[in-house]
Amino acid sequence: MILLQCVATLHIMTLSSLLEAAITGLVRFETVMQKEKLPRREREKLRQRQEILTAGLTLFSEKGFHNVSMHEIAEEAEFAIGTLYKFFQNKEDLYRALVLEQCSLFAAAFNEALEQGEDEIEKLRNYVRAQYKMFRSHLPFVRLFIAESRGVSYSIKAGLDQELRARYYRLLEKIASVFESGIRNKRFGNIASPYHLAVSLDSTIHAFLLLCLDEPEKHPFPEDPDTILNIFFQGMLNG
Repeated sequence: MILLQCVATLHIMTLSSLLEAAITGLVRFETVMQKEKLPRREREKLRQRQEILTAGLTLFSEKGFHNVSMHEIAEEAEFAIGTLYKFFQNKEDLYRALVLEQCSLFAAAFNEALEQGEDEIEKLRNYVRAQYKMFRSHLPFVRLFIAESRGVSYSIKAGLDQELRARYYRLLEKIASVFESGIRNKRFGNIASPYHLAVSLDSTIHAFLLLCLDEPEKHPFPEDPDTILNIFFQGMLNG
């Protein structure tokens, strides 16, 4: 697997596009839960599509996007090549669907984290925990996306970048609403706009995640979310 060796700022922007994507889209787990309500034929189609995406993720993670063919994915999924083309126009279309579906899992976890908690501080703690939990449990996909985000064809990258960026901004608005509520309830000082606070917190979390990805033994992600949050809550100035 790769180690991050590019400019840190570029890494943070790339990971942000990944981790905050798909705030509104259909969540795969919700779809799975609804399968029982679908006709058997539709359930079978969903199962086949999911197995194809799983095979694609396995091969893309091992070999990289450009070193995998549709025939290899079909073989890994144990389907005829024609079955793949019933669901996806080409490899780029499959990769795009894979990215959006995986990102939907992140979105579901982040939404849940920001909605739970007795007050604004606990909501932010939950969010920090959710970032690392999803990062750690989906590490092959994270590495794949970072490695391939600049290498896929222009047409798919343009479409993904536009969609992920829009959804990322929606997540920032959701985080900002927590800061806005905290300021309104006198939990936080009004030191900056809620949106700027959301951007700052998110960027700080991603910096810690990327350090952990590059050198996990030297820079493990903090177990206590307050290690990160206290950068904002306590600040550096004395008095």
